[in-house]
Amino acid sequence: MNCIIVDDEEMSRTIIRHFVEQTQFLNLVNVCPDAITASNVLREEAVDLVFLDIEMPQMTGMELVKSLTAKPQIIFITSRTDYAVEAFEYSVTDYLVKPVTYARFLKAVEKVRDNMDLHTVSQQNPKDIYVKTDSKIVKVNLHELLYVEALADYVILHTSSGKHIVHSTMKGIEKKLNIGDFMRVHRSFIVNVAKIESIEDLSILINKKFIPIGASYKDAFYKRLNVL
Repeated sequence: MNCIIVDDEEMSRTIIRHFVEQTQFLNLVNVCPDAITASNVLREEAVDLVFLDIEMPQMTGMELVKSLTAKPQIIFITSRTDYAVEAFEYSVTDYLVKPVTYARFLKAVEKVRDNMDLHTVSQQNPKDIYVKTDSKIVKVNLHELLYVEALADYVILHTSSGKHIVHSTMKGIEKKLNIGDFMRVHRSFIVNVAKIESIEDLSILINKKFIPIGASYKDAFYKRLNVL
């Protein structure tokens, strides 16, 4: 599951990051020092879960939740107990009070995993997607999809047989891809992990194309690889 951490306290961010790294089924996409940064990340990234503090400057965690139209699952992590009733009015998954133990953290994320039912998982793992390009709808076999590249308000789907330019966002395309096969490695690139030929100097080689690895994606990418 893709997750982000949102907390203005560095110590809290460090502790939760450590917990996430200990949990095999969690993939840390970003760590945000405030809710405004998190709001921008959520517009760009496919995020399943947010670990969210409540009391932050400029925008509180509660205000962030209220502003979201498409809500990922939320686990509040806060030093206050008096927001719990209001928090659950917004259907948050869990509410943890600092200091948080790993046992309590794990119980909360297991609840998140239980909420992701089989129907949702199957929808996220298709063999083909259909994209509208020019005046027609084209089927793209995901096995043939090499990588996706952002281009202003469009994305380019690079396949082994050609490319398709689609009016979409990277976040929109990412939601349609098989999360097990594809990975965001840069703000402007999603790659088919099975098509990677080599990696050198923070660049991925796929079909004679060098694709950069973004600094904020580097740790998750190398963690994902099965390196001997």
